[in-house]
Amino acid sequence: MTTPTLLVLDTDPLPRLGRLTGRARIEHADESTLAERLPHADVLLVWDFTSRAVRSAWPGEGPRPRWVHTASAGVDHLMCPELAASDTVVTNARGVFDQPIAEYVAALVLTMAKDLPRTWELQRERTWRHRETQRVAGTRACVVGSGPIGRTIARTLKALDMTTAIVGRTPHTGIHGPDDLDRLIARADWVIAAAPLTEQTHGMFDARRFGVMQPSARFINIGRGGLVVEDALAEALAKRWIAGAALDVFEHEPLTPESPLWEAPGLIVSPHMSGDTVGWRDQLGTQFVELYERWEAGRPLLNVVDKKRGYVPGR
Repeated sequence: MTTPTLLVLDTDPLPRLGRLTGRARIEHADESTLAERLPHADVLLVWDFTSRAVRSAWPGEGPRPRWVHTASAGVDHLMCPELAASDTVVTNARGVFDQPIAEYVAALVLTMAKDLPRTWELQRERTWRHRETQRVAGTRACVVGSGPIGRTIARTLKALDMTTAIVGRTPHTGIHGPDDLDRLIARADWVIAAAPLTEQTHGMFDARRFGVMQPSARFINIGRGGLVVEDALAEALAKRWIAGAALDVFEHEPLTPESPLWEAPGLIVSPHMSGDTVGWRDQLGTQFVELYERWEAGRPLLNVVDKKRGYVPGR
C-alpha cells in the first residue's frame, strides 16, 4: 500500500505530527510552493489558517488532495469555486474554540458593563473617581450564529443571569430565523456576531442594522471580520447610535496602524485572539491526528463542511 502524502501549509510553530511517523509522507509548503505541490498530495493540512493561498493555488480539474483540513473554525479563507465543486472533503477545527471564545465574550461583556477600561485609565492618572456601573444580570443578549460557538456563548451568558436569544440560518427549537433578527437586535443590550462568513452574511452588520440597535446597546464581533461594515460601525460609535463595541476580527488583518478603528470611541480592539488559550495549537494538532486516523482507517470524518453553505451543518 502506498504511503499517503500529507502536505502542510506551514506557519510557526509547526504542528506536532509525530504519531503519523511512517504512516504519512509529510511534506511542507508555503504560499510560494503550494500550487506546485498540491497536485501530488493526498491530504492538505491548512495549518496557516490566516493564509488565502489555497484559493489561488487550488488545481482545478487536475489531480488534487482528497481531503483538506483547516485548523480553524472558518473556511472562507480557503473556499473557492473549484474546491467547492470538487469531490474533495473539507473539515474544520469545530469544537476547539467554543468555550474559550465564550469566555472571552463574557469577559468583554463584564469589561464594558463595569467600565474597566476607564478604571485602568484613571489608575494610570492616579485619579480617584467613584462611578456607578451596569448590572449584566437581567440584560438581553442576541447571539447571531447558531453553531457550537454561538450556542456556547449563549449558555455562558445565561450563567450571568442574562436573557439570551440565538439567531441562525433556519429557525427551529430554541433558534430564531433571520426574519427575527432586526426585532431581536432592536431590543438587545448586547449583540454578539458569531456567524460564519458566507455570501448571505457578508456585511450583514451595516449602517441600517446599527441604526436598529438601542443607543445603550453594545456590539461584539468574534465571528469573521467580513460580517461587519467597519466604516458603518465607526460612524455608529462616533454618532453614539450605540454605546460601545468590541472587535476581535477584521475585514483585513492585521489591522494597520493607520486604521481609524484604533481611535473609534468606545471600541475595544483585540488581535484575533478570542479562541487562543494556552495549549490551543497542541489541541489543533491532536484533533487533526485523530481525524487522520479515522481517514486512514476508512471511517467517516467528523466536522465535514458543507462546501456550498460554508460551514458544518447541524446543531
